[in-house]
Amino acid sequence: MTTGSRKVAVVGVSLSDCGRVDDATPYTLHAQAARRALADAGLDRTHVDGLASAGLGTLAPAEVAEYLGLRPTWVDSTSVGGSTWEVMAAHATDAIAAGHANAVLLVYGSTARADIKAGRRTGTLSFGNRGPLQFEAPYGHTLIAKYAMAARRHMHEHGTTLEQLAQVAVQARANAALNPGAMFRSPITVDDVLSGPMIADPFTKLHCCIRSDGGAAVLLAAEEYVRDCRTAPVWVLGTGEHVSHTTMSEWPDLTVSPAAVSGRLAFERAGVQPQEIDLAEIYDTFTYMTLVTLEDLGFSGKGEGGAFMGKGRLLVRGGELPVNTDGEGLSAQHPGMRGLFLLVEAVRQLRGEAGERQVHRPDGSLPQLAVASGTGGWFCSSGTVVLGR
Repeated sequence: MTTGSRKVAVVGVSLSDCGRVDDATPYTLHAQAARRALADAGLDRTHVDGLASAGLGTLAPAEVAEYLGLRPTWVDSTSVGGSTWEVMAAHATDAIAAGHANAVLLVYGSTARADIKAGRRTGTLSFGNRGPLQFEAPYGHTLIAKYAMAARRHMHEHGTTLEQLAQVAVQARANAALNPGAMFRSPITVDDVLSGPMIADPFTKLHCCIRSDGGAAVLLAAEEYVRDCRTAPVWVLGTGEHVSHTTMSEWPDLTVSPAAVSGRLAFERAGVQPQEIDLAEIYDTFTYMTLVTLEDLGFSGKGEGGAFMGKGRLLVRGGELPVNTDGEGLSAQHPGMRGLFLLVEAVRQLRGEAGERQVHRPDGSLPQLAVASGTGGWFCSSGTVVLGR
């Protein structure tokens, strides 16, 4: 990074127990992920002087810090939905580079699936009716409906087809089949996606992410810590963030996501081009999100995302640009704000630790560059992180 005098690396990553976890609290999953990430790095909690956490507790991240036995001197509780963790990674990187922190832990955990099963919560129809949202809430827009409306607009303007969108789900499931930790691993076809129950036109069930339990943690540290770590460093090369809108009426173009800005900034700051990237981890609450984010990051032209994804291009095995290599939110796990999972998977791929789903370059070598891009709300915000070995 060029924002400070120190280089910043990801030195530890981990997931908590994921999938169907009926006997844990969100705090338990936070602690599991944090302990495992520290063990992965070969460091202990005394090294951690920064904490980033959102989505849990009245005074996040103070409650999480107390539960983990941490007393950080740098904290971040930015909450922008699914892009939260990429944005937090950007903030933490800047803080470490500037000398305001040395080792920052990003940690998340949620029992979203277990809570619904036990009746502790219900599905969210609306995020509220105060502020700007009051002008849209009476019309009954659900989060799914907003994504569906954006997908329909892309189909109208660019001729994107349902079959092309379905390919996102099919290829995500094929990648998940190689991931022992994925909730759903059985192959699916385009016909399976198209014939499923309608959720919000044009999205059938398999166009939508699953609901799971789980947590994740990522430890970032200054370059001088790297020599004491157990694992090889994965360097943060560039980051970008952008907030676009909160109400659909203020979204200038439903076919352009905020990744168009965050991605450009991240690539510029990293000094690399999209065509140099070996793999991409994209937030995929719905199939359309993968398509439009790939366009806006520069992997295809605007309106060409549907054709770009054909012929298995997103697959771990044989794909020209492996995308969502663990199956991601459509098939692996989705416990809510899952942007942190994208960073974990990208780091594991760059380290060569992904097992059956490991990506290789055409010459058989390990990948050198990866991008993780998270999206929050209904394309309201985006954070993009470029990582390299």
